[in-house]
Amino acid sequence: MIDSEDLEPIIIKNFRNSGYRATPQRIAISRYILLNHEHPTAQKAYQEIKKTHPTVSLATIYNTIKILKRIGLLAELNLPQGQTRYDPNTEAHAHLLCLRCGSIRDWSDPIMYELMAKVSAQADFTVMGSSLDLKGVCYSCEKKGASVGSKAAADE
Repeated sequence: MIDSEDLEPIIIKNFRNSGYRATPQRIAISRYILLNHEHPTAQKAYQEIKKTHPTVSLATIYNTIKILKRIGLLAELNLPQGQTRYDPNTEAHAHLLCLRCGSIRDWSDPIMYELMAKVSAQADFTVMGSSLDLKGVCYSCEKKGASVGSKAAADE
């Protein structure tokens, strides 16, 4: 993840070095997505960016996302039920997907790099990236589910 203070010059440099214009809308979209830890959808980015840039189009959001992916600053997550979300963390990590509320959290551990190195060495295969989604129930939902279940049992 990129430090927020250094982000704008990095965005501008990456866009220009890749042959793209660094417009105010593209910079705003990039800042929003690259600083967002919640793995936003394009639609969510559109809703947020429209507040400060009312003339932005959904096509501009998608085109900017495509550029960010192409220059290596953003990863695309294709989740169950056809939902696509975006992750600015391009380092090796796992995603903890809550099956109840839909939240996504990043989980990092040196074991991810060890696993990639082991696969590369033992399988005659050069690992260039990874995607690991761990599905379950987050603590918040588990807590809510327990109290709802207890109340329902008490009512019977």
